[in-house]
Amino acid sequence: MDVFLLQLFNSLSVSSILLLIALGLSITFGLMKIINMAHGEFIMIGSYSTYIMQEMFSSLMPKAAFGWYFAMAIPVSFLITCLFGYLLEVTLIRYLYGRPLDSLLATWGVGIFLQQLARSIFGAPNLAIISPEWLNGGWNLMEGVTFPYKRLFIIVLVIVCLAGMYVYIYHSHAGRRMRAVMQNRDMAACLGVSTRRVDAMTFAIGSGIAGIAGCALTLVGPVGPTIGTNYIVDAFMVVVLGGVGKLVGTVSGALGIGVFNTLFEWWTTASLGKVLVFVCIVAFLQWKPTGLFAMRTRSID
Repeated sequence: MDVFLLQLFNSLSVSSILLLIALGLSITFGLMKIINMAHGEFIMIGSYSTYIMQEMFSSLMPKAAFGWYFAMAIPVSFLITCLFGYLLEVTLIRYLYGRPLDSLLATWGVGIFLQQLARSIFGAPNLAIISPEWLNGGWNLMEGVTFPYKRLFIIVLVIVCLAGMYVYIYHSHAGRRMRAVMQNRDMAACLGVSTRRVDAMTFAIGSGIAGIAGCALTLVGPVGPTIGTNYIVDAFMVVVLGGVGKLVGTVSGALGIGVFNTLFEWWTTASLGKVLVFVCIVAFLQWKPTGLFAMRTRSID
């Protein structure tokens, strides 16, 4: 029972991290059909924003207040990465709509530029993040089963972000316009929806969620220029498996990949487990190319 509970918790932990990384990517890819290869670098920006907040609290705030730097780093990472995403959209992405290969190469170049910029500012070695005192330790469920507070916090953070995105997409005017542009861009434009503004705000929000993911990843590893590239392939697999532009599909894809990845790694090895997960995804997409949940559209293919 203790082994089963630990494996189940590890599956949920991996799934929550993948979901947080893929959440913004799913929205931008589903809306604008832009393959954003710089999404991993937005994660990196969120991680470095957390490191900056840690240094600011360490040097400017009283020692007793240091533990609250991480709570402040979450909205700061979102806002900074959101600004970077908005600037990238208005200066580059909006001129590449309908040109998927050009957008892929352009965002890949932007990602390399951001990585080199991070190395120039912060240096190439990884930087350590000191976890707040209230996140140290774990919840001892039973003998031999302890759930770390850091992992539990990440799971709660993902649930909050997912609930916030659900409310934004399905219960707000901006979300209604976003869904209208997703389903039929030309018709939405004819009805007075500013598709350019929707594109810019959606890309910015998706980038901001990537910043929150980068902030969360500082709890499980060091900060470095390549922190986002380690997860970007898995994030794209989550989006493709779940179905482009569908929130429930992203959740299902992240849970499926997280659970099977943990099980395969437990039964075999880490490398072979990832290979088996990739083979299963390819086999599933041969049967259902649109993913688990296909987006309904009024457009004629």
